[in-house]
Amino acid sequence: MGFLSVLSCAHQWISSRLQPGDLAIDATVGTGADTLFLAQKVGKRGQVIGFDIQSEALTLAQARIRKQEEDSTKMGSISLLQLSHDRMAEAVPESWQNAVGAVMFNLGYLPSEGADASIITLTDSTLAALEAALGLLKPRGIITVVLYPGHKGGSQEAEAVLEWASALPVEQAQVVMYRQLQREASPFLIGIEKK
Repeated sequence: MGFLSVLSCAHQWISSRLQPGDLAIDATVGTGADTLFLAQKVGKRGQVIGFDIQSEALTLAQARIRKQEEDSTKMGSISLLQLSHDRMAEAVPESWQNAVGAVMFNLGYLPSEGADASIITLTDSTLAALEAALGLLKPRGIITVVLYPGHKGGSQEAEAVLEWASALPVEQAQVVMYRQLQREASPFLIGIEKK
């Protein structure tokens, strides 16, 4: 058996921390895979809010969620917002401050046939969203960030996120990285656990 993919590793890290009834955020909905995963993990008493700027992404996510209708009684409630992730702090209910169990980021572009690959996550909004996410986390809550340095703009965003995460005080958070070292352009994962 080989190493886990970065996405599977992110799911494993989240699974070990999220509890039924928790609150969770998908900062980059995309096709809805992480949104659905989070809703299944928080269970019927939990809640998930997902953010994406593209209506196409939200449509794809809704279709994925509808396919799981038979499991909907076991899933948390899902709210999808067509908003940039850097607005998450103002968009979530006030009761979510310091109460969120997990926030997932899967950066880059919408991985869907026919999608406009020039629409990518941007460094400035990503860094603002990470700051907001850290503020929303409860103690021992986790942020996972999958970064894609292989596309245009991706390496600059990845470097900026690495710099931001490396500068977090150890009294505030613990930061780890999961990365294939031989391929500079391969996707990698950062995990941030709030103290």
